[in-house]
Amino acid sequence: MWLVAVNPTSGNGKGERVARQVSIFLHQREINYLEVTAPDAASLLRLLQERITEFSQDLDGVIAVGGDGLAHLVLQAVVPARVAFAVVPAGTGNDFVRTLGWSLDQIEPLLQKVISSPAQEVDLGIVDNEWFGAILSTGFDSVVNERANALSWPKGPSRYNVAIALELAKFKPISYDIICDGHSITTEAMLVAIGNGKSYGGGMNICPQAQLHDGLFDVVLLEPVSTIEFLKVFPQVYSGSHISHPKVRTLRASKVSISANAVAYADGERIGAAPLSAECIKGAGLTWTL
Repeated sequence: MWLVAVNPTSGNGKGERVARQVSIFLHQREINYLEVTAPDAASLLRLLQERITEFSQDLDGVIAVGGDGLAHLVLQAVVPARVAFAVVPAGTGNDFVRTLGWSLDQIEPLLQKVISSPAQEVDLGIVDNEWFGAILSTGFDSVVNERANALSWPKGPSRYNVAIALELAKFKPISYDIICDGHSITTEAMLVAIGNGKSYGGGMNICPQAQLHDGLFDVVLLEPVSTIEFLKVFPQVYSGSHISHPKVRTLRASKVSISANAVAYADGERIGAAPLSAECIKGAGLTWTL
């Protein structure tokens, strides 16, 4: 038995279309599944947890059809139950799927592997008792997330770029006290990204060297730069070449604590204000990678 968790509104309706493709794929192969959906995130999480308990003896795993927000929600249900999960991309960012290596367009290879091979262990992050798969961030990118979430236009990834334009001119570096595996750092920074995965914001490879099997976060700090310099560096984040910039500092650690007057986001979901503590848990998740 598979549970198919669906966010029909993700990707401006793409979730519903992709869910039909998943349903057809499983039905054609006579694979037993149950679709799980709900009108809001809290109800969906509660229902998914109930179904995982109900079918615990016969459950093969959970297939999430949606974006990073749904993937983040599904993690909260499957990780404590030690249930395998797959993420079928149907959102705007799909950054956890990017980290896992799967195509954002061709879903059949992913589904075929899911039904025909065992899941693999991957690392996951946990911040203040909340699991995340890709990036935990604070600083300028979180300010941008706050603004983007408040915008009604435009839709899709371009909303993030509009929010950047609106916030960049007035943003000031933030003072951080950071502890990485016991090593203390006090610094001003534009942003701090703690990467279990590689990207956020729909393909921005902020932590390009992050791996899912090393038990470590990749921590990237952007020290203060001028607006002009930021605009020069920013495009490099898509290729990951920004990490060679002299104002970009990279570290690796299994535990990271942050104190600052700042808000944090993980997998694009609001975690809340610092202080916060995060830990990379080796092998915490069961999923399929390319």
